[in-house]
Parts: sequence; structure tokens; C-alpha cells
Amino acid sequence: MNKKFITAFILLSAFFSSCTENESEADAFGTFEATEIFLSAEASGKLLSITKSEGDAVKANEIVAQIDTTQLYLKKQQLKATKNALKSRLQNVPVQLEVFYEQKRNLEREVNRVKALLADSAATSKQLDDLSGQLQVVNSQIAATESQLSTANRGILAEIHPLDWQIAQIDDQISRSTLKAPIQGTVLERFKEASELVNPGQPILKVADLSKIELKAYVSESQLTDFKINDEVTLQADHGENLKQYTGRISWISPKAEFTPKIIQTREERVNLVYAVKVEVINDGSLKIGMPGEVIFEKGS
Repeated sequence: MNKKFITAFILLSAFFSSCTENESEADAFGTFEATEIFLSAEASGKLLSITKSEGDAVKANEIVAQIDTTQLYLKKQQLKATKNALKSRLQNVPVQLEVFYEQKRNLEREVNRVKALLADSAATSKQLDDLSGQLQVVNSQIAATESQLSTANRGILAEIHPLDWQIAQIDDQISRSTLKAPIQGTVLERFKEASELVNPGQPILKVADLSKIELKAYVSESQLTDFKINDEVTLQADHGENLKQYTGRISWISPKAEFTPKIIQTREERVNLVYAVKVEVINDGSLKIGMPGEVIFEKGS
């Protein structure tokens, strides 16, 4: 931490010294930064592959690393086999009841035939009563069997549903084992190598979008009237032995004051409280994170 601080201090000191030789006096000084995103593992296991190294470009949603999913796959296959075995025990209610349905149809035809005969006094009431009783018994058997089969099926389905949830959970774990870049950008750091074991939360890569970069500078309260959000300003940064100018846009102004950071120089040397300001600039590839820069405000903008 101290080495980084000393390095930044030396860079800023050298930059500010060179700035004093420039004809246009800067209004604020700071360093360039970008939003850095850590791509971390969401599953545990062996890292099978990692396709990107430091400095490589990545596209949004591009696969950059793969964690081994063999055990998850085997567990999923086991659950699917258990589910299929349970499904094979489900009763087909219409098939199981077909015998009773056939008996019912035959009895209904016989009841109708006897009713017609009874109207012609060719059959007796006892014959009709006997057939009606048999039909009632068959209907009771159908109802009882339907209830038994439905109860059995409900029990089997109650065992199947939790398996569906477990399979869905494993599918989610498998998908999380594939690491994708959340943004288009550049790999800044690579923390793991293929064949290493990883756990959830462990960073694998750090990426940032360097196509747009921000200079975070500090100004005094008296300078706040010189600019506002979305104002265009001029940025300057070292480019070889010279200073290169860029057009930037004020993207953020801190709503509260803070004590001047030790390694930051301000226009008014004895100012204790300053306001942080961020200036967004299109990066042509020459601006780097941590590089010192300066801002020149367009007065009266």
C-alpha cells in the first residue's frame, strides 16, 4: 500500500512540475480512473479454463472462464433417473377403470331394455331392481377405484415435485459455473490459472471499460462557479515529452467538501477543503488508469 502511495506521489509530483512549464495554467489536478469490475466465481470447483489474460479485450456476455460441472451433471442425472422411476409408478386412471366402465355400459343397456319390456309387461319389476342394484354397485366401485388411484398418484406427484426443484437448482449452479464478462472492456488483472480450485466469491478477473475514462480532480469552493455538470472542459496529460489535450465533460461534482488528499495539488495551495470533480473523456488508448492529468475550465461557460 505504501509503495503504491509513494509511486503515485512521485508521478503526480513529476507531472505537476512539468505542468508549471506549460503556458496555460491548469485549474485542477487529479488522476485518471475507470470503473473496475471483479469477475468472481459463483460456484466451487476446479477451474477448467480461463480464456483471457491481462490486456485482452472482452465483449459483453463473452465466456471467459469455465468451472468443472462434472459432479453437478452426475447429480442431475441421478435426480432425473429417480424422477422417471416415480413417473413410471403413476397410474393411468382411465385404463385401470376400463373394466368397470364396460360393465357399466352393459348394465345401462340392459336396464333400458328391461324398462322397455316392463312397459309391455314382458319383464318384472324385480328384474329391473336387480339390474339397477348391480349398476349402483359398479358406480360405487368406479368411485372407490378413482379415489384410490388419485390418492396414489397424488403421493407420487408429491415426491416428484421436490425433484423438479432440485433439478432446477442444479441447472442454476451449472449456469453459474460459466463465467461471462458483464461488460465490454479490457482485462486489467488475472487472479487465477486453469486447474486451480475456486470458491464462490473468489475473484478470477478484473475488467474495466477503458473506451471512456474519467479524471478525478479536486477544486476549491471558489472554483465551483467556473463550471457545471455537462460543461465541456480541456484535459491535459503527458504524451511522451509533451502534454496532449483532450476535450472532456463534467460528469459529476461532489455534493460535499473533503480535506485535500495528501498527493493532490490544488490551484490554491493553502485550501484545506476541496470538492471532488469527475471529468469524462473519450479515450484514444493513450490514457491509463492512475495516470496524472490536469483540467482547464472554460471561464464564463
